[in-house]
Parts: sequence; C-alpha cells; structure tokens
Amino acid sequence: MALRPTLGFFARLTAAVQSDAPGLRQAFAALLVSSGGDLLAGLTLGAITGTLEDLPGLLVLVPAAIGMRGNIFGALGSRLGTAIHTGTFRLSGRRDTVVGQNILASTALTLAISAALAVLAKTIATAFGVSDTISLTDFFVISIVGGVLSSIVVLGFTLGVAGLAVRRGWDMDNVAAPLVTAAGDIVTLPSLFLATYLIGIRGVSISIAIVGTAVAVVALSLAWRSQMGAIRRIVRESTPILLVAGAIDIVAGLTIEHRLESFLAYPVLLVLVPPFFEDTGALGSVLASRLSSKLHLGIIEPKARPQRAARDDFALIAMLAVPVFIFVGLSADVVGAIFGYASPGALRVVAVSLLGGAIATAVAIPVAYYSSVATYRLGLDPDNYGVPVLTSSMDLVGAIALVLAIVAVGIA
Repeated sequence: MALRPTLGFFARLTAAVQSDAPGLRQAFAALLVSSGGDLLAGLTLGAITGTLEDLPGLLVLVPAAIGMRGNIFGALGSRLGTAIHTGTFRLSGRRDTVVGQNILASTALTLAISAALAVLAKTIATAFGVSDTISLTDFFVISIVGGVLSSIVVLGFTLGVAGLAVRRGWDMDNVAAPLVTAAGDIVTLPSLFLATYLIGIRGVSISIAIVGTAVAVVALSLAWRSQMGAIRRIVRESTPILLVAGAIDIVAGLTIEHRLESFLAYPVLLVLVPPFFEDTGALGSVLASRLSSKLHLGIIEPKARPQRAARDDFALIAMLAVPVFIFVGLSADVVGAIFGYASPGALRVVAVSLLGGAIATAVAIPVAYYSSVATYRLGLDPDNYGVPVLTSSMDLVGAIALVLAIVAVGIA
C-alpha cells in the first residue's frame, strides 16, 4: 500500500514527460547550451581576480549587473513567448507593435536600473563593511557603460531567439530564459571589465556618470508617462520589482565578496559561479514562464494549492536539475584544469554544484509558483514579474546555497 503514492507519482511524471517530450528536450538542450556559455563568463571572472582585488566592491555589483540583463531581457522573452502563444507576435521595430513597444520599454529599464544599481551597490557595500570601495562615480561608469554595451547584444539576441522560435516551432517558454540569461552572463562580465578602463580618467569618469544618469532619468520619465499602453505598463510594473531584484542581487554579491579569499584560493570556484547562478535562475524562470502561459491560457487556476498541471511542471524542473548541476560541476573543473586554475578536486566541485543546486531548486519551485499566482491574482502580468523575481531571489539563494555547499563539502 505504501508504494502506491510513489508509483502513482512516477506514473504521472512519465505521462507528463511523454506529453511534453519536445518541450522537455528543448529546455534541457537550452540549459546545457546556457551552462556551456556561462563557463565563458566563469573563465572571465576567474581571469580578472586582480581587477577584483584592485577595485574593492566591484564583485558586489557583478551578480546584480549580470542578473539585470537576465531580469530585463528574460522578462522580455517571457512576454514575447506569451505573444507567440496568443497570436499577437510580429517581428517589427515599429513603435506601435508589440515588439516595438517591448524594445522601447526594455531600453528605458536598462538605462534606469543600471544607474540605480550603482547607487545600491555603493550604499549596501559601505553599509555592510566592504572597506575602501570604489567611488560612486566609478560605480556609475561601470554599471551604466557595461549595462548599455551588454544590453545592445542581449536585445538583439532575444529578438533573434523569438524569430527563430516562430520559424522552428520552438516553445519560447522553454528556451528563452536559459538562452537569454546565458547571453547576458556571457557579454555582461566582459562589458563591465571594459568599462573599468574608463574610471580614473580625469574629466571622463565624472562626465560619463553625469550624462548617463541624466539620460537614464529622462528615458524612465518618458516611458513612465508614455501614451503607448504596453510601454507604460511594462515600465510601471517592472521598475519596482527590478529595483528590489537589484538590491537582492547586490546582497548576493556581498555574500560572495565576504568569502572572496576562499574563491581566490580556488579560482575554479569562481568559474563555477556564473553557470551555477545561471542555472538556478534559469530552471526557476523556465518554470515561471510555463506557469505564466498556463495561467494566461486558463490551463491552471491561481490557487493556493497547485493543480496537477502545475505539479507536473514542478517534477519536470526537479528532474532537469540533476543532470544540469552535475554537468555544471564537471565542466567547471575541466575548463579550470585546461586554463590552470587551482581546484579542490573534481568530485568536490561536483558535490558543491549538486548539493547547492538541490537546495536552490527546492526553493525555486515554490517561489516560481506563488509569485506567478500572486501577480496574476492582483491583475498584473506574471511575465513582468516571474523572471525578475526568480532570477534575483535565486541569485541570493544560489549564493547562500553555494557557500553552504562549499562549507559542507569541507573546502572552506
């Protein structure tokens, strides 16, 4: 008798896999591609240890800057996915189209939130005892210039994925979050690093900070009061949650900053950070996107107790997490070995990734479901909230889970 619930669960899980096998393959492939791509970001992070030491507080900004690309453009991908499902998607840059208004809204959010992150990073780093942090002006330059450079690339990539999804018959909900957030991770770190070369130049840093902040304020103001409903709604709904998400991401960066010595002792752990953060957020974001579409389409109702269709998605995400985090740990150690980064050993790196990933995924599932349900019940669009809530909260949970796993495995 005791076996019946277990057998019933596996029977439902098998049925769910069979009913959405193409979507599951798409999500798994996208997660593996994104994990591999994020290793490039990890290599960049491992290679700039000198810059991290020379610019105290920069590491506090890194998860927030990376996360913001995923928050803004992952949400864009989720909205485009819903537009594809509902038949309103048309790839066009005209301002009065769904895509055109999304582009303008995402641009305004990029500028405004990049400026806000500079203030948050400086304030939180100082408040929590990071000594001799770089100046607020330097934070402005790195955050705004790095944000703009990376956003240009990620915006084009997101639109390309949407167009390809329509042509190839992919489900945007399964591929957008992993691929778009990975693209953001890959280009954001090099963009931030390039921006560091602009700081300390007499007259240049302060000019960039002033002009960039002014443009950000004007862009946000115009979008906030726009006569175009989609732009106004996206910006008004997204700005508060993105600010909260940014603050959470900065606390995540602070968590890593305070353990910087452990990461510098084994740079392979720095290689692990971007793909680990990416996959914790991407798994939750895939779930949030799928739930958002099902809410819009009436497949599930916004109830406190998840219905079977939602629970099936929970099981699919948990099933995906195991091979993904094993791959992340192994690949980080292999890539680190190729580039000569010190490692505590492949088994321990995999154990850190798998244990930390299990903790993070267990948190991501309820966060994804209840954030989607809550926003839907409030009459808001879950596409504007699901991805930002997931990626930011999972960056913090991921940072804590990663540190806990490192301690549990006995590395530090």
